[in-house]
Amino acid sequence: MKLISYVFCVILLLSKSPKLNITNDTTANNFTVVKAIIPHPNVLNVTEQFSDIKELRLSETGKNYEIAFNAVKDYPFKNLRLSKDKNANVVISSLENNSNIIGAFQFSISSKKISIAANEQEGICNAMSRICQLSVLNGGRLPIVEISDAPQFGYRGMHLDVCRHFFPVSDVKKYIDFLFFYGYNTFHWHLTEDQGWRIEIKKYPKLQEIAAYRNETLIGHYNDQPHQFDGTQYGGFYTQAEVREVVNYAAMRGISVIPEIELPGHSSAALAAYPELGCEPNKNYEVATKWGVFEDIYCPTEKTFVFLEEVLSEVIELFPSKYIHIGGDEAPKAAWKKSAFCQQLIKEKGLEDEHGLQSYFITRIEQFLNSKGKSIIGWDEILEGGLAPNATVMSWRGITGGIEAAKSKHQVIMTPTTHCYFDYYQSDHPDEPLAIGGFLPLEKVYHYDPIPESLGTEFHQFIIGAQGNVWTEYMKKFDQVEYMALARMAALSEVLWCDDRVKNYEQFKNNLDQHINYWVSQNVNIANHLLDINTAITTEYKTGTTVEIKSIPEGATVEYAKPSDATFKLFTETKLTLKENGIYQFKAIRSGKSGRLKTIDYQSHCANFAKITLKNMPHEKYSANGPTSIFNGITGSNEKYGDTEWLGFNDGTNFEAQIEFPEIEKINTLSIRFFKGEGQWIYLPKHFKIFSSADGEHYQLVAETSNIKTNTKVATVVLENLNLATQYLKIEVANFGEIPDGRMGAGHGAWLFVDEIIVSP
Repeated sequence: MKLISYVFCVILLLSKSPKLNITNDTTANNFTVVKAIIPHPNVLNVTEQFSDIKELRLSETGKNYEIAFNAVKDYPFKNLRLSKDKNANVVISSLENNSNIIGAFQFSISSKKISIAANEQEGICNAMSRICQLSVLNGGRLPIVEISDAPQFGYRGMHLDVCRHFFPVSDVKKYIDFLFFYGYNTFHWHLTEDQGWRIEIKKYPKLQEIAAYRNETLIGHYNDQPHQFDGTQYGGFYTQAEVREVVNYAAMRGISVIPEIELPGHSSAALAAYPELGCEPNKNYEVATKWGVFEDIYCPTEKTFVFLEEVLSEVIELFPSKYIHIGGDEAPKAAWKKSAFCQQLIKEKGLEDEHGLQSYFITRIEQFLNSKGKSIIGWDEILEGGLAPNATVMSWRGITGGIEAAKSKHQVIMTPTTHCYFDYYQSDHPDEPLAIGGFLPLEKVYHYDPIPESLGTEFHQFIIGAQGNVWTEYMKKFDQVEYMALARMAALSEVLWCDDRVKNYEQFKNNLDQHINYWVSQNVNIANHLLDINTAITTEYKTGTTVEIKSIPEGATVEYAKPSDATFKLFTETKLTLKENGIYQFKAIRSGKSGRLKTIDYQSHCANFAKITLKNMPHEKYSANGPTSIFNGITGSNEKYGDTEWLGFNDGTNFEAQIEFPEIEKINTLSIRFFKGEGQWIYLPKHFKIFSSADGEHYQLVAETSNIKTNTKVATVVLENLNLATQYLKIEVANFGEIPDGRMGAGHGAWLFVDEIIVSP
């Protein structure tokens, strides 16, 4: 349930704020630096004047003043000093009539004074973060302004994985600074994983000596075959003193730190240190050197529970957060199925199967943590076999788990891969750095709504917020984290703060432009795609392939060049029909600056002018530019299955298409491409068949193949010597189906990715 209304914000502002000569509705004025606040305030009143304040003087006494001072004492103000002084010019009071909305605040800046009314520590920190924004975006000057704001959601989180790649305390603090800047209140710190254990546990020193280090690291992408490694030991961990330092640093900025200690899966590193905790105690467990899901998981013995309870007891002492995240995701059951102990335990406890055993495992850990005054959060797999009584669910595999948990009256944090996984590619431009896969552009993040449309209003209250996740398999350095996370973090902040009547994507992009300038001045590697060209490519029956510019950046013009053009010219058409084979180029230009080139390599073939009917539609995440993407003359990336050309079919779904040509075509060759990415559960199909028909009703098999293999990420299957003269084709591609034990995604239905069908005479 959204936690505050726009009208309520207005009432608060009018009832408490001093009267100024104000311009209401900032969309109507040109004072752009003030409008550049992200997240945009629900109420913003601004003059076009600046205050005379050169120094923030806070009182030497009082809890609220101490909170405000500590929140920004390390902040890189420009031309604005910070001090403690009995002659304070910053006045802090409580926010009346708003005690149930944690994080709410309002403030006014006059020529000589700043008046802040805020709700608890979190509200004071939110007010100070916006004042920081006003300062740095205006070169140290503070505008005369009134702001009143409150978050739409109580949980506003960002996650950081430090296991796949380890970042020193200085980088973690910098990440927390980003969260403070954009109004987040939760830092989810992913501390244990197959590839490394990153937190000191004094009772178990081998976790530091063995589990914190892997022998080597995968080079390139997991989908690259064969796998190659760098041969260099890698690792590190945070001492308990460093953990306390990070937790205190975050707390001073109104941010709670939630640690994640993975169980029962993703535990290879811990088992390498203490193999007696596995189902095969004599096995030579190793800290993982590549990414993925591994069968080695904790065995639910009393020895394991003692270990985990003692580990968690030390963790509890370090983290005052209400929550402890216990993972619960991607825990293969093969080891439990083979274990005589596990099978006997299932019988003794009257459990249905291994999923029930996982529920038993999670519930025992929850009971222990509840006894210590803590609550658990788990990924949505903790729903399998029955949800622990007091658990909060993070819904990552889409929204279904979140809906199920909310209907069971459990609290839910929405973090679906579709909108919240910031390790996915944020652009389909070929210059983007290597990423795990997927495609999540800025605009898609911005338009996310954590409340599912299908969820009844009586359950909205259980959706407490959302979180952006940053998994670091392909982020070796912190500047890569900055590039992948920061711009999308800003977009998600408006999802979590802004009333729907305030949200405006075009305004957000203008504001983000100001922020990019600031971050670049601070040597922060923020992604800047604001001048990138986005296109919609369609294939129309009998007309062929057309290109349309989806959105032109505000204030920009678009230029393009066809394959035969020597120079660029202004793009004025609504659509451009592709008639020449070769490379088409598009670019946006604003204020003399050019965005990155958008290139389209078009190669015409017979099917470009056909129409297609799909029996099964692709998954909405991977629907490209619609079904006609399959024969539009433009091939998808050889590296990225999440671009605008590949069609993805999930959970064992087959690809079945009927193609109708404008007239009878002579067809001798037909080729089709498939993506192989077993690290992302993408498998090559079982077989591929072509049928021909004279009337579009009765089809005959004309060719098939079942031996589909590749040593690269893309398999191209070519069927030759077809000698057809037909107006209708049917193509059937059989999905790999359920993924067997021992392979990535075991037990799940495979993904099938299909690209260009090229038909030639």
